[in-house]
Amino acid sequence: MGATGTPARPRKRREQEIPAPRLPAPGAPSDEDVTEAIILASRAMVAVAVRSLAGSTEQFTLPQFRTLVVLHYGGSRRLADLAEALDVSPSTATRMCDRLVRKGLVARTRDDLDRREVNLSITASGRRVVNDVIERRRSEIRELLGEIPEALRRQLVNSLTLLAKAAGESPQLHWGSGWSF
Repeated sequence: MGATGTPARPRKRREQEIPAPRLPAPGAPSDEDVTEAIILASRAMVAVAVRSLAGSTEQFTLPQFRTLVVLHYGGSRRLADLAEALDVSPSTATRMCDRLVRKGLVARTRDDLDRREVNLSITASGRRVVNDVIERRRSEIRELLGEIPEALRRQLVNSLTLLAKAAGESPQLHWGSGWSF
């Protein structure tokens, strides 16, 4: 559903002719060629991520979604630990979680041993939101794969996995380095 309550329209392919990417010179690509290819691909993936969020019936920001993902995959945690995982100040994490609590996506409880501590956990509604957004993302990526010849997919998987590992990402988590748990 879109923000107006109407069903979200599927992404349309551009009607105009898209210029073919510049092919690298024969031999090993230069660092600049690789950098430009990664930037181009990352721009495309950011667009996929934004569209997957926009298709949600809930309205939230990317940082709020990131908070939901950290709680979904990393489990409940103290507010201070969540702020550290998100690399934001505790006051920023508090304001963000206040909004998510009001939406019913996050639950706030007092710690049994130290009543000054606040624990945050994702609710069933929050889990549904995360799962729905990730499924929309997967669906669009599967659609994009139709444009990539099957003979090149193993090379793509190997290259993207290598890049993710170089960036400190863990294949078990949806958000890693810089989005740590």
